[in-house]
Amino acid sequence: SSSSSSSSSSSESATTKATTTTWWNSAELWGRFGALAGWGMSGAAIYDALESSPELVSLNMTGVLLVYSSLFARWAFVVKPQNLLLAGCHVTNIAAQGNQFRRAVQYKKENGKDEEVNDILVKAGATAAAGTACLLAGPMVQSAVIGANLGVISTVAAAEAGPFTVHFWAPMSKWMISGASFMDLNRPTEKISLAQYTALTFTGFFFSRYALLVAPINYTLCSVNVALFGSSAWHLGRKIKADYM
Repeated sequence: SSSSSSSSSSSESATTKATTTTWWNSAELWGRFGALAGWGMSGAAIYDALESSPELVSLNMTGVLLVYSSLFARWAFVVKPQNLLLAGCHVTNIAAQGNQFRRAVQYKKENGKDEEVNDILVKAGATAAAGTACLLAGPMVQSAVIGANLGVISTVAAAEAGPFTVHFWAPMSKWMISGASFMDLNRPTEKISLAQYTALTFTGFFFSRYALLVAPINYTLCSVNVALFGSSAWHLGRKIKADYM
């Protein structure tokens, strides 16, 4: 009797959970929306490579997008629920943004801007070296900090979305995108990619909700996407106003 009562209770609990799962709190649904917006960003880079002049490529934004997609490809693979559609889109975006970077550098070299190109390549190499060093040293540093029993510092270091995890660094890379947008608020509208900023605006919108539905819940990811939505929508609005109004 007690066993059947327990079984009935579990069944009711499962039913309740199923009935309370709506589109608003479905991680899978918002994850798909986020992935589709991400695919839009990859598509924008491919479209720009086919249709736009390389002088329109923002090397600052392209470099940031390369770091961003590298981290998010990993994040999408380890987050719960796993999002392979999103991981695939970021791997594609790495290739697309890499091609954009190549086009822009080649254009600058052809126009005698060798000094600027060398500066860009040095910065790119330094960023790659720093990232590799952090990746290799991270686990050892984390173990040392946790083992030192430093109170709050050790607790933060051990957190599943803490600074030694991709759950922390993926959103931080997105802050670089928002920062690049905010630093470029007065960018000439003829140099704004309509396709790229449309994709970024939708990405910011969908991920603001998705970040609160995954495990571990990621408030940093939520806040940065609110900022990304605002900055990208600003550029998008300026572009639409200049070209179509």
